[in-house]
Amino acid sequence: MSEIREVRLQKANLLLNKGFASYAESFKSSHSTQFLNQKFDYLENGQEEEFSVAIAGRVMAKRIMGKIAFFTLRDQVGQIQLYLDKRIINLNLENHKLLSYEDIKEIVDIGDWIGVYGTIKKTNKGELSIKVERWEMLSKSLQPLPDKWHGLTDIEKRYRQRYLDLIVNPNSKNVFQKRAKSISFIRRWLDKRNFLEIETPILQSEAGGAEARPFITHHNTLDIPLYLRIATELHLKRMVVGGFEKVYELGRIFRNEGISTKHNPEFTSVEIYQAYSNYVDMMDLTEELIKDTIADACGSLVINYQNKEIDFSKPWLRISMKDIVKKYTGIDFDSFSGDFKSAQQVVKSINVEISTKVNTMGRLLNEVFEQKVESQLIEPTFVIDYPVEISPLARPHIDNKEMVQRFELFIVGRELANAFSELIDPVDQRERMQLQQSFRDQGDLEAHCIDEDFLNALEIGMPPTGGLGIGIDRLIMLITNSSSIRDVIPFPLLKPEITSKKNEKLPLNEVK
Repeated sequence: MSEIREVRLQKANLLLNKGFASYAESFKSSHSTQFLNQKFDYLENGQEEEFSVAIAGRVMAKRIMGKIAFFTLRDQVGQIQLYLDKRIINLNLENHKLLSYEDIKEIVDIGDWIGVYGTIKKTNKGELSIKVERWEMLSKSLQPLPDKWHGLTDIEKRYRQRYLDLIVNPNSKNVFQKRAKSISFIRRWLDKRNFLEIETPILQSEAGGAEARPFITHHNTLDIPLYLRIATELHLKRMVVGGFEKVYELGRIFRNEGISTKHNPEFTSVEIYQAYSNYVDMMDLTEELIKDTIADACGSLVINYQNKEIDFSKPWLRISMKDIVKKYTGIDFDSFSGDFKSAQQVVKSINVEISTKVNTMGRLLNEVFEQKVESQLIEPTFVIDYPVEISPLARPHIDNKEMVQRFELFIVGRELANAFSELIDPVDQRERMQLQQSFRDQGDLEAHCIDEDFLNALEIGMPPTGGLGIGIDRLIMLITNSSSIRDVIPFPLLKPEITSKKNEKLPLNEVK
């Protein structure tokens, strides 16, 4: 690698010695490769068109055959062949300071960025090409690209050096193009329905809105601890208190949790709040939004995800947590009449692991659901009516105070959305936060804290409101048929590579 780098450095210096830049300041492209391929598709083999173009990109392949050479140039949207003829390129060398055919043959390597000027030609073999008249070096690549036949097969290196992954794996570029377009579509979808996007703080004095362990930082001037937000919920609800009836935020969330194919500590979500609504309204909104997003991105409501066909056009099942647990395990939690020990014994008999944190009937129900049911929910399924113990911000049912008006949406065995009729009773909310705080004081680092300012906002008065959160990364996994969340996050969090010497510094191109 160091020998290749040294040779390429010499080529860069050779350009400088000739009076040309190795790293250009700018280049004005006239067209994209996609435009040219579409516009001149009609040309017959061997036909030329006096259509002047200036185009830039990365050299991805080169074939040199004496006085003729063929390069492949790739820009953001596609690639095109360069037809290089020594006679044409060297024609004006005497009257103008230009780089020669010999220069491009000897100095340019695969991976270099170049700009070319020329006209259009379709070769005798039917390859649309730019007949190059002159060229410029835009950026000299000092390191070779991965072998084009084997690509970048090291999975961790794909995540660690995403720029290489994007260069040699066309599917990766597709994933991130679809991600960007889907996020734009979601914003437009909400904007058209008069939702207003609000930016809430990432640094917060209290981390609330979810059961999650926060990242902690420190503000030097104020000399106070701060937390990276674990949700946008409590600040968006403050906006509803202030009089905004339809708000949302699409942005980054940070949770100090494990890393897996489904979890990344830094992820993207959209949270949506609508006044005068409840969780049934939010189910309707969720189904419509996700269907429209998938149809826009995939061109169909029937998709294939990891060899499973999912039909989003069919009615989405809505079923209570108790009923779906009974359906998949045979356990009827209503039959225990509050007898926790009896329920615990039955649950253990189906090999559910019960931690010390599971100390109420509601938590036990949720544990059975997560361990025995969740992974089996392949088709879109709204699981509704959750235990109050695990839903400190949701409105209770009128006829059953042990359950709340909450749902989670599951697709391919993963939670994709979480929503509820918001709890707007400040007295009830304070009691629940106090209970959560007691769990936190006992060592539960994911329990909710007391947010006095939010409680004060509720006392000012909040209208009936439905709230919803959708995991954007997991939605993109579905849209792009990606098996891991790391495949849809451009730069996922990775453990730094360990050097062989204890105190040796990491190379500059490694993750810090």
